[in-house]
Amino acid sequence: MFSKILIANRGEIAVRIIKTCRRMGIATVVVYSEADADSMAVEMADEAVFIGGAPASESYLVADKIVDAVRRTGAQAVHPGFGFLSENAGFARRLAAEGIVFIGPNPKAIEAMGDKIESKKFAQKAGVSTVPGHVGEIDDTAHAIKIAEEIGYPVMIKASAGGGGKGIRVAWTRKDVEEGFPAVRAEAKASFGDDRIFIEKFIESPRHVEIQVLGDKHGNVVHLFERECSIQRRNQKVIEEAPSPLLDEATRKAMGDQAVALARAVGYDSAGTVEFVAGQDRSFFFLEMNTRLQVEHPVTELITGLDLVEQMIRSAAGEPLAFGQQDLKINGWAIESRIYAEDPYRGFLPSIGRLVRYDPPAEGQAADAVIRNDAGVREGDEISMFYDPMISKLSTWAPTREAAIDAMGRALEDFHIEGLGHNVPFLAAVMDQERFRSGKISTNYIKDEFPEGFHGTPPTSFQRDVMAAVACAMHRTYVGRAAPELLRSDWIVIEGGEQRTVRASEGAVEFVDEGRTLRLTDVQWRPGRPTFKGVLDGVPFTAQVKPAAEGYVVRHRAAQARVLVLTPRSAELHQKLPPKKAADTSKMVLSPMPGLVVSVDVNPGQEVKTGEVVAVLEAMKMQNIIRAEHDGVVKAVNAKAGDSVAADEVLVEFA
Repeated sequence: MFSKILIANRGEIAVRIIKTCRRMGIATVVVYSEADADSMAVEMADEAVFIGGAPASESYLVADKIVDAVRRTGAQAVHPGFGFLSENAGFARRLAAEGIVFIGPNPKAIEAMGDKIESKKFAQKAGVSTVPGHVGEIDDTAHAIKIAEEIGYPVMIKASAGGGGKGIRVAWTRKDVEEGFPAVRAEAKASFGDDRIFIEKFIESPRHVEIQVLGDKHGNVVHLFERECSIQRRNQKVIEEAPSPLLDEATRKAMGDQAVALARAVGYDSAGTVEFVAGQDRSFFFLEMNTRLQVEHPVTELITGLDLVEQMIRSAAGEPLAFGQQDLKINGWAIESRIYAEDPYRGFLPSIGRLVRYDPPAEGQAADAVIRNDAGVREGDEISMFYDPMISKLSTWAPTREAAIDAMGRALEDFHIEGLGHNVPFLAAVMDQERFRSGKISTNYIKDEFPEGFHGTPPTSFQRDVMAAVACAMHRTYVGRAAPELLRSDWIVIEGGEQRTVRASEGAVEFVDEGRTLRLTDVQWRPGRPTFKGVLDGVPFTAQVKPAAEGYVVRHRAAQARVLVLTPRSAELHQKLPPKKAADTSKMVLSPMPGLVVSVDVNPGQEVKTGEVVAVLEAMKMQNIIRAEHDGVVKAVNAKAGDSVAADEVLVEFA
C-alpha cells in the first residue's frame, strides 16, 4: 500500500480524498493555485505545493507542475479527483513513465472510453446500443450545421473531452447551431484544453441513469447499481439519487450487465461510470463512459457501504476486489443535492463571492436518517470565478425514498449561507413537489416545472403559521428588550397583504379570528441569529430570519415573505401607505452575473430586434449569451471586451 499520495485537484474532492487517506494511514500532498492558497484542502493535507496562477490552464491542468510536485514530495501515487487531468490518458502515461502510480484506470481504457467520440465508436463496435449521432470530429460551424440537419433537430452539441455540464448545448434550430457551436468549442478549449466537438440526437423527455462500475488489475469487474441524475439545469446535474425510481430488477440487471461487459472489454481497472439515456418505458441507450470518480459518488457509497476512493486506491495498489457481484446489495435510499453558488431567482446564474456565513446541518445520524455533507469550504472562504461554483454536496440516507426526501428537506432547512446567491431554496422546493416525490421525472424537469424561472413558492398554510409565529416571537423579544412597557399580547400580523389577528405569549400563538391556538416550543433563537429553530404544534422546523427596515423577512424552505407585526392602530395606518414603485430598467441591458465581457455585439445608434445577441459574458468558464428582451435603438454601450463587470451593471442602454 502507498505511504504518500498526491491529490491533483482542489475543493471538496481534495478534502474527500484526504479524509479516506487519513483513515487508511496514508500521508497526503495537495497542489494549489493562487486562488486556493488558504483553502480547506491546503489546511488539511500533510503537505502542500504551490503550482501557479488561479486559471486552471496555469495550474491544475499543467502536467509538468504536477509531476514536479510528486518528485519534490516523494509521493508514490497521484489521485486526480474529477475534472482537470482525471480523464487525460497522456497524463496517466506520463506518470507511468515517471514511475508514479495513477489512481484511476489504465491509459488504454481512458482512451477507449474517456474520449466521448472514441467511446461511441468503441461502443458501436462492441454492439452496444447508442444514441443516433455523428461519431467523428467536426471541422467548423458549416460542417456542424450540415451534420445537425442530417440527424434532425433537436441535437446535442458536446465537447469530446467534456464533463461537469461544461461544453454542452442543445440546438433546436440552425441558428442555435450557428451560435452554440463556437461557444461550445470555446468552452471546451478553456476548460479542457481540447476543442473537439461531436453532435448527437437529443432525445426529448429522457432520464439520465448511470451505472457505477469498479474493476481491479486482475480482471474482476462489478457494478455498484445505478444512480438517477435526471434533475439537471443547463445539462449540469443538480439532484442525484440511488437507486433509480424508474428501474425494475430486470432493467437494473440488464443495464448493470451491459456496463460490466463494456468495462471488461476495455480492461477497466478502477472506478468508472457508464451513463445511459433512458426512456420512460425503461428503454436505454449508451451515452458515454466517465473514466473517473463521479461528483455524485456519495449516494452510491450510502446504499452500498463502500468507500469508492478507498477502492480506487486499493485497485491502483494492485489489490484484488474483496467482493463479487453476489456480495453487493442495495440498502435503503440516498439523495444528493448539489449546493451551488448561483442565483435560482435569476436563471441559476453564477453568484460568486465570499461565504460571510456558512452553517451546514450537523452530519451523522438524525432519527432514522443519515446526513452527510461533502464540502471543501469554510465560513469566510471565497467561491472563485475560476472554478466550478459548487459549495458542497448534501446527501441523506434513509430506509425508503420518501424518508430520504423528507430528511433532505429538513437538512436543507438547516443549511444557512450568506454572502452570495445559492440554490438551497430551489432544492427545498423540489423536495416538496409532488411530481418529484412520485419519481416521475426527466431531464426536462426544471424546464417543465419552472417554465418562467424560479421565483420561490407560495407559502402553505403551515408555512404561514410558521412565519406568523416566528415573527411574533422575534418581535416580542425585540420589544421586550427595547421598550418593555410597550410589550403586549395582541398584534396584527401582515404577510402577503393579508392581515391576521394574533395573540402571542410565551410558548403559544393564538390566531384569534380562526379560533386556533398553536404551541411554539423548543425555540432556539436570539437577536442577531440568522436561523430560528423550533417546534410548532409538534412539527420541528428551521426558518431563515432577519429584521427588515419594516418587519421581518422569514424564509421556510422555498417560501419567503416579509412579515409585519403591528399594533391595531399601526396596521390601520399601514393600509393607507401607497405601494413603492420599482425602478424602471426596461431600457437597460444589465449584467445578470459578475463575469468577464467576451464581446459586445452592438454599437450606439444600432437598431436591435428582440432576441438578438447584445453581449457575451464568461463566468465559471461558461459563456453566457445576453440577448435583447425587446426591439430598440442602442443609446449607449457601457462595456467592452475584456472588462470585468458586476451583477446588475448596465451593459447597454436603449433610447
